[in-house]
Amino acid sequence: MEEYITSVQLAEQMGITKRQVNALCAAGKIEGAHKSGNRWLIPADAADGRAENAGKIRGKLPPFPIGISDYKTAVSQYYYVDKTLLIKEVIDYATAVTLFIRPRRFGKTLNMDMLRVFFEKSDEDNTVYFENTNIWECGERYREEQGRYPVVYFSFKDVKYDTWEETRDNLQDTICQEFQRHAYVLADTGLGESDVQYFRQVLGKELSDSLWAGTLKRLSQILYHYHKTAPVILIDEYDTPIQQGHVKGYYDKVIGFMRNFLSGGLKDNPCVSRAFMTGILRVAKESIFSGLNNLSVNSVLDKRYSQYFGFTGGEVDQLLRDCGQSRRMKEAKEWYNGYLFGKTEIYNPWSVLNYADNDFFPQTYWQSTGSNEILGEIAGSAPADMQEEMRALLEGQSVSAYIDTSVVYPDVKRNPASVYSFLLMAGYLTVEKEQMLHDGNSLCDVLIPNREIAIVYEKEILARMEDIVPMASSTAVLRALLRGEDEKVQEELQKFLKGTISYHDAAAEGFYHGLLLGMSAMLNQYYTVTSNREAGNGRYDIQLRPKNKKRYAYLIEIKALGRKGEGDTETVDRELGALAEAALKQIDEKGYASELSQSGCRMIRKIGIAFWKKECRVVSEAQPGREGKS
Repeated sequence: MEEYITSVQLAEQMGITKRQVNALCAAGKIEGAHKSGNRWLIPADAADGRAENAGKIRGKLPPFPIGISDYKTAVSQYYYVDKTLLIKEVIDYATAVTLFIRPRRFGKTLNMDMLRVFFEKSDEDNTVYFENTNIWECGERYREEQGRYPVVYFSFKDVKYDTWEETRDNLQDTICQEFQRHAYVLADTGLGESDVQYFRQVLGKELSDSLWAGTLKRLSQILYHYHKTAPVILIDEYDTPIQQGHVKGYYDKVIGFMRNFLSGGLKDNPCVSRAFMTGILRVAKESIFSGLNNLSVNSVLDKRYSQYFGFTGGEVDQLLRDCGQSRRMKEAKEWYNGYLFGKTEIYNPWSVLNYADNDFFPQTYWQSTGSNEILGEIAGSAPADMQEEMRALLEGQSVSAYIDTSVVYPDVKRNPASVYSFLLMAGYLTVEKEQMLHDGNSLCDVLIPNREIAIVYEKEILARMEDIVPMASSTAVLRALLRGEDEKVQEELQKFLKGTISYHDAAAEGFYHGLLLGMSAMLNQYYTVTSNREAGNGRYDIQLRPKNKKRYAYLIEIKALGRKGEGDTETVDRELGALAEAALKQIDEKGYASELSQSGCRMIRKIGIAFWKKECRVVSEAQPGREGKS
């Protein structure tokens, strides 16, 4: 039964008057609204002219800070979700070096610039940017920290180049710009001649390549000498050039530079008050932070700082209320919630802001916000059983995985189990349940957090598995399968097997199962594809349940001929045929079709397929399902 609300209720949700709502109903702007006596009744989930009315409310609000990473601009000219209590916590915990690990577009850069503006000594009075924020209400102790320190700020988020030479040049350029920002120190007559010469060599890019890695340490020493106060160090997206080096083949060179740059500047350096870094991965196993025993790593699994990267439910609720769209909370939650940072539920802030800015039209805003080359490796290196697990995630299931927060990029190829650690750190998965282990890592049940990521996951990860299962061949196999053309399915499968796989690949049943499951994933638009689920008195191999019940449903049972010798062709052919028939018979004996029939599928095609190396046999038969609600 459809649920209705009144004009008064909708007016409150939208922030306009009852009379305005009634006028919209009378003008046909609110679909499904109708009068009952003298009252308008409005469908609770109706298209309420959201664009027009959101526009009226939005006219009263500042614009949303989409793509704005400058704190002063964000807090003074845009709708700013206050994250300034992060400042209080980093002061309270007083950790020497803190590394924040979060997915892309979760507010890392804006928060880092906020820390810069708060801590940095400046000719400009920056208190104006904090006076109306939460941190200013925390008392004099915290206000006294504002504007006390020189700040060194490096952002490597845009260092994404194809070669080490280009990357090296741009790292040097980024360093040079920060030296230029502090060139006022050259006016200090007390600055030593060697420091002046060094500073000018950096500005002129005249240092030898081997000396650039020492620039962070040297700059902190010069600033400490000038200000008589040790600087605060901020390094944003430190691992962007490292990821690029892995993808483009110069990983060892960029790791060598970053190891010396970071450890040299942050290890046992009395000229640093505190330091903060951000990234997507920790990158610790190569000793990039060698000997840095004062490093505190804060990842998505940690409780501390959990509410400061991304939006909390309360912040999203307030944003929707401010826009007069509070009834969109359920939709926003379905699309953009589901992350668990520590014990805090978090919404993707980039997607929520774009959702609000686009008149509350839900879609995948996060998909194209970063480089995803690494995902191709994930899809290509995952073994068949893991590919099946990754497809199970898309069906809403959770997967138990060993999570190592210090996962490194090369691990994706070396250790398939690291895939889940990477996907969790990168924002493609979230934690449902966590069990701490004695080695400091965790055993977690992970799953896809929300509808947006389910779509992104399918496009970015599952679609890349088409490199393993070529598109043209897969399409030909599926077309014949859907038409019930057994001989054609067999012909196209054998053509595919002979043209793509190694003699050594073709072995166990699991290999062929993964192969057909990969092909079947291409039908996700029209079918719900499941694998190894319980039905009847057993577990079927693959089920294709139609989203439109007027279509056929499909059950596929797979067998592999366990022959070690070659055998003659006639014997192999006969045994393959018998095995395919046995697979078909198993569908009936185990009652696999009962679930589809009970769900209202009208026609069901049962398919038995037997494999031996690059040969296969296919048999099928159709049976009527049971008429059900469609």
